[in-house]
Amino acid sequence: MSGTITERDAVQEPVVVSAAEAVSDEQLVAMLVDCARSEGLQLTGEGGLLQQLTKRFLESALADEITDHVGYDKHDVTGRNSGNSRNGTGRRRWSPTPVRWR
Repeated sequence: MSGTITERDAVQEPVVVSAAEAVSDEQLVAMLVDCARSEGLQLTGEGGLLQQLTKRFLESALADEITDHVGYDKHDVTGRNSGNSRNGTGRRRWSPTPVRWR
């Protein structure tokens, strides 16, 4: 690990050959924590594993939510000029502490 989780480092889909080879959630978490510790990545705090995983989880959940809402996948031609099109994105930043908007 380079200190941060990148798209390149992420596993998109788990591959399970048989039920006997399946890894439990507890084993998967233990493997992730061991790997992070061996690379010197903090588990908690600013830039830590927990913060990075939370960020990735929320971004993925929000992307899935908008896909469900508009009814088509990102970059799908079905949505072009449909009246319910995705209109692009801007840089959004998630903060673990509440932000007060004015």
